[in-house]
Amino acid sequence: MQRDNAQATAANKVTAIGAAVDAILGLLKIVFGTLSHSAALIADGIHSLSDLFTDLLVIIILKISGKGPDQEHPWGHGHFETVGTAILGSILIAVAGAMVYDSTLNLINNQTLQIPEWPALAVALLSIILKEWIYRYTLKIGQQIGSDLLIANAWHSRTDALSSIVVFIGVAGAMSGISWLDSAAAIAVAILVAKIGWDLSWNSFQELVGTALPEDKLQHYKAQIMAVDGVISVHSFKSRAMGNKSLLEMHIQVAPYISASEGHLIGDTACAKLYASDDVGHIIYHIDTYDDEAIEAKPQHHLLPLRNEIEPLIKGYLHTISRDIEIDRIYIHYQNNQVELDILLSNHSKQVLEQLSHNAESLTSEIKTMLTEGPLKHSRLGKILLAYGAE
Repeated sequence: MQRDNAQATAANKVTAIGAAVDAILGLLKIVFGTLSHSAALIADGIHSLSDLFTDLLVIIILKISGKGPDQEHPWGHGHFETVGTAILGSILIAVAGAMVYDSTLNLINNQTLQIPEWPALAVALLSIILKEWIYRYTLKIGQQIGSDLLIANAWHSRTDALSSIVVFIGVAGAMSGISWLDSAAAIAVAILVAKIGWDLSWNSFQELVGTALPEDKLQHYKAQIMAVDGVISVHSFKSRAMGNKSLLEMHIQVAPYISASEGHLIGDTACAKLYASDDVGHIIYHIDTYDDEAIEAKPQHHLLPLRNEIEPLIKGYLHTISRDIEIDRIYIHYQNNQVELDILLSNHSKQVLEQLSHNAESLTSEIKTMLTEGPLKHSRLGKILLAYGAE
């Protein structure tokens, strides 16, 4: 779904700052890791530089996902952000797997690090502080604008902070003679990183396959709809997410004999109320005059006849009685799988019928017989109301 300019600017700004931090830390770690004889710090520096790729990925995807609907993507570009989140989550899982693999080999082989010097500790500590800060900053902006992709990138920064903690512990342990501490701490951190990556990827995959929104959120939406005057019920409620927006489909039941325009005004009012919450991206609604959820679940093989089958027969029948009968309007109601009719004739027609010894009761009975032997032979015919209007 399309974001406003302020949200897009904030997202790009925090990601650009994170990229700058990654570039600076990557160079510092490699330089001071080399000078201080710390292989762990050099590896962490390469890790930080590789994060520039994910930062670039985030910027590109945010730019794409922020676009509105177009001809190729009528629902918008929100799923690009979902895909990006899934990719970042998968990257976290891969990073965790590599950390576990390397650290396990170190424990099995009882490998020890070359004893580093104190500058390596200082750079590792600086990395912890900066990466934790950029994590909190990115997470705050991501939550403010509802971007799962930014939140995923924030957690990616948090894993960098944790890896720097591992480097700090490993360097300090190596300097103190406890070399295995580095590998043990790395495995513990890797498990946490994998858990975060799994949660992000799983939630994104759930969104991509059209999983419904949480029940508490659906109940909140339904309560807003039911609060609109004129809504009798809401059913056939379907939902899914696209990026930071909810997509909704529903049937809104209104009173059976109001006009179509009034029914749709009630539906539009309910939609306006939902859109006001700013987390709903698109709504498709259908106005019902009865609860058709059971019928929708099991479609009827025989559909009721339409106006073009019913109205010509009524007009033709009345004109066989007298060409002077004037039909003002015919209302057809489809209610509870049956047809109901309101036939409005002019007052002049009343006089014509009376002269021909036809009253409303007899005429209604004749019309009912005619229809049940014709287009409504296999359908239920409800009440027929015959009334007279103005001249």
